[in-house]
Amino acid sequence: METINPLTWIVIAAVVIGVLLIWYFIARSRTNRLRSRFGDEYDRTVAATGSTGRAEHDLEDRQRRVAAFDIRPLSAEEHDRFSSEWVEVKSLFVNSPAEAVLHADRTIGSLMKARGFPVADFDQRHADLTVDHPEVARHYREGHDIAARQSRDPSGEAVATEDLRQAMVHYEALFDDLVNDVAQPASRPVSTGPIGNVTANPR
Repeated sequence: METINPLTWIVIAAVVIGVLLIWYFIARSRTNRLRSRFGDEYDRTVAATGSTGRAEHDLEDRQRRVAAFDIRPLSAEEHDRFSSEWVEVKSLFVNSPAEAVLHADRTIGSLMKARGFPVADFDQRHADLTVDHPEVARHYREGHDIAARQSRDPSGEAVATEDLRQAMVHYEALFDDLVNDVAQPASRPVSTGPIGNVTANPR
């Protein structure tokens, strides 16, 4: 049996180490790229999947899915319509916080549909939103969680008014981000004052 030259072993070891280093730097670059793009959603997905590899595969799947969408800016008319609807939602909060939050949740869904996001369940809409709007997607999840708790309790007593106000704050952050991408200048601005200044009437 021919003995392998020690120099050959050194070359083989060097090649293996080189391959491992290349793999390491590719994996590190992938992680840094995804963490930079998704922010806190990267860590949330890792925690949810229990694996960095599965999480990164999930996030890259989201990118490919959203890349196939026809996401578009609103027309000026759509911008004005949604702006008017949002003014109504905020006005409704004064006398009926629970109803306002549920209305806000529906309005956000309609706005996303108008922008070109497919009609899907909340988890899919949230996942799609994290690709290009990771920060406000967090607001969407937190606002929706409160709205979901409210919708499960027809009596309207399960969620405190302050929690409902926080839900509106979360929804408004997302609304402002999505509604201000307009194909042509809109006839009037969206801002009607922060929801934090709106106080519900005592029940």
